[in-house]
This record gives sequence, structure tokens and C-alpha cells, in this order.
Amino acid sequence: MIPAPTEHPVGRHDAQPFIAADVGGTHARLGLVQVRPGGKVDVLAYHRYACGEFPSLAAIIDDFVTAHGADRTHAVVAIAGRLEGDTLINSNLQWPVSVERTRREARIAYLALLNDFEAVACAMPYIDVAAMTRVCGPLQAGEGPALVLGPGTGFGASLCLPRTLQQGVPLRVLASEAGHASLAAGNARELALIARLLERWPHVDNERVLSGPGLVNTYTALCEIDGATPRLDTPEAIVTAAQAGGDRHAQEALRMFCGLLGSLAGDLALTFGADAVYLAGGIPAQIRPFLLESDFAQRFRNKGVLGEVLARVPVWLVDHGQLGLVGAAAWYYERHSGF
Repeated sequence: MIPAPTEHPVGRHDAQPFIAADVGGTHARLGLVQVRPGGKVDVLAYHRYACGEFPSLAAIIDDFVTAHGADRTHAVVAIAGRLEGDTLINSNLQWPVSVERTRREARIAYLALLNDFEAVACAMPYIDVAAMTRVCGPLQAGEGPALVLGPGTGFGASLCLPRTLQQGVPLRVLASEAGHASLAAGNARELALIARLLERWPHVDNERVLSGPGLVNTYTALCEIDGATPRLDTPEAIVTAAQAGGDRHAQEALRMFCGLLGSLAGDLALTFGADAVYLAGGIPAQIRPFLLESDFAQRFRNKGVLGEVLARVPVWLVDHGQLGLVGAAAWYYERHSGF
């Protein structure tokens, strides 16, 4: 029997476990979570799914519920893309997503969807500083907005606004689609890269380069520009070759990735007046040593007279495998618990 849909979740004040999920273009991470008073998220059960192995989001949720005996009353899903009414707009998922159809097929009474990087931003206040690595800038951030960026299967970005002191008011997060804004070059080689990519697509956005598939695009284009034959065709192979130093085009592609990421992070920090930047997503943590030794920091600060401003903005690398899931649970808790 399919539970009747609820307009608003009920019974959340009793802190009963509920389903939280983080769904990207490659993997879906589902957890049975419980939120303690004050917002600490406990993950009671956890499973990671390969999205391509399931016909729908509902099928993944149903599998998790069946395997872990979770209650079908409430679920919150952080998912890559932009929700327009009932329909999710996304270019990286394996299947279309309708909120109502997913709720009905998964037999969930209340289902909420939010942008995955909105969830990541909501997780930041609950993440231990021990899970972070300073990339550049001072140790202390100001009290202004915090920018959260993440290249993975796509490119996510959100802005966490300063928390109000008013009791019971949730953290305010501005989700964005910065991954689909136009990519900006910072040197002649990057201009050549963009020119090459424009031969394939009429619009070269940040995600065409600053993502896992984008890393493959960059590597392939650099090989073609130099008249070389590409040998590698996955992000994992390119990262491995670059870190091992055995393929100069792989090394250049990863260096360019880090430089363009630094440049974009600086652009967005200036645009929004951010006092801190957090790097999440699947790729930065995988390339941590390479990123720290790259020209990310120099490109981040390379903004003319405003370089001095960005020198005072700390950039942190966040390595937490359940960041989106924790953020989805925190988003839900802050809006429906009366905390």
C-alpha cells in the first residue's frame, strides 16, 4: 500500500530515524539517520549504490528500505540538478526524476528533494575541522558568506549565508548553477583548450572542464592540439597517470584543472563577497597532494587589485564521504524540528 502524501512532515520532533540520501551522477549514498537535539547527525545504516545499476531513484530508495527495514514515512534526498516544479533538470543523471512519481513508486509518505550542494553547505556547520585541510589563506575566516564548491561527475556550487541569531531560523543557503556558467581562460594554453572545445559544443561551461568527464575532455583536447593520440579515457586513469608522472598530457590536464578551479573559486568568492571557501566534491580529495602543490592558490588570488582581498580568504579542502547525506539530514532537521 502506498502511503498518502503528506503536505508537511509530521512527528519529526520525536527524533525518530528517517531516510537521507545524496544522489549524484555516478553514485547514490543512502543512510538511515537520526538527528540529536542540537543537530548532530548519526548515520545508523549506510549504503552506496551505483546509479547506472538501477532503473530509477525510486528503485534505489526501495532497495535501501527493504535491506535495512527503514520506515517509509519520511525521506529527504540531496540530488544534483535544479528542481522546477515536480521535475528535476539535470544533465548527469541516468534517469529522469519526478518528485511525485518517485514518492509514489518508492511508497514514501513524505519526500523532499533539494540541490546536492545546498545540502553540502548545510552540512558545513556540523563537520569537524579535523576533516578539513587548509589549501591557502589564513586559519580564521570572517563572519560573512561561505562559498562551497565541488567538482565531481558535475560541478556543484552554493553559498552559505551568515546564520541569523533568531532561534528556530534555518541556515540560509543559496544554491547555484555556476557549473553551467561560461568557462574563463587565464592564459594562452587555456584559450587554445576552449577554442578546441568550442569545435565540439556551442557553449563551453565550467563543468566541461571542472568535473570528472571534464578532465577527460581536457586531456583529449590537449592531446589533439599537440597532434598526439589520447591513451587514457577515464578520469581515474588520467589522475593516476598525472600523479605518477608518466604522461605529460595527463599532468598538464590535471595542472590545468587545478589552475582553472582556483581561478573560478576566486571569481565566485569576489562575486559573492565570500569570507571562506570550501572545496568538496569527489575530485579534490582524490588529488589532495597534487592540488596543494599546484598553482591553485596563485590563481585564486590573481584578481588584480583585489588579490589582497582574496589573500585574506581561507580555502579549505573538505574530505568527508557522507557530506551530502549529513547535509540533507541537517536541512530537514532545521526546517521541521523546531530546533
